Amino acid sequence: MDTFKLKFWLNRWNLIPDGTPFTTHTSQLYPVKTATHGLKAMLKVTDDTDEQAGNALMAWWEGNGAAQVIAHENEAILLSRATGSASLSAMSRGVNDDAACRILCITANRLHTFAKRPLPQLTSLNEWFNPLKPAALKYGGILTRCAEISEELLSSPQDVVALHGDLHHENVLDFETSGWLAIDPKGLIGERGFDFANIFTNPDLGNPVPPVATVPEIFKQRLNIVTRSVDLDRERLLKWIIAWCGLSTAWSLSDNDTVSTTIKVAELAMTELEQ
Repeated sequence: MDTFKLKFWLNRWNLIPDGTPFTTHTSQLYPVKTATHGLKAMLKVTDDTDEQAGNALMAWWEGNGAAQVIAHENEAILLSRATGSASLSAMSRGVNDDAACRILCITANRLHTFAKRPLPQLTSLNEWFNPLKPAALKYGGILTRCAEISEELLSSPQDVVALHGDLHHENVLDFETSGWLAIDPKGLIGERGFDFANIFTNPDLGNPVPPVATVPEIFKQRLNIVTRSVDLDRERLLKWIIAWCGLSTAWSLSDNDTVSTTIKVAELAMTELEQ
């Protein structure tokens, strides 16, 4: 951990430590309070270009569906901190997956319908999907079909918007009186349907026990909720789920991670598509 870098931003933005700093695979984070108003916040510092694009998009959203940005400069961002105790993952693993699914849909809709002013520099979905084709050529099987479907979708984009890019149960948090708000976007641009695909592989990607996303009845229920609540074509949504599962699988294979969840969800989507 680069404590010197964190201290630089603590001083620059007049922040008081309010917890223990921690790291993710891309970023350093520090729970803090603002010295002037005592606002609970999260300082995030990252050298990762995808994370930096996401930070710029967070600032662009101005708190509309996303956590409020208090300050943003270069590699650092200061966000209001989620202090609520509710969790979409816990809801899904309990008996409220339908409610969690609706919250994710409402959040995505808010992010997608924000003001039409100049966007920050964002990564295109075409570029984001670059790892899928080589993985399909290397491993074949279901990845071949995933790659074919992704190319079909990417060649005919509809409803192009700024995308969160990683909208799942751990990235939409309980901000108490401010409601449910998104954090940690990837900063993408492309067809809005892509942002809903991630719902269908989670919360299992973070922890597959107990299984939620791979239960056929839950998959079908989610499909009905998403298509109705955000007015998406069912067939096109299924194709985005398949494409996303292929991309996620490609990443996992390159990192030697497990791919069982994404393969199962792709198979569920293909079964629905063929009916």
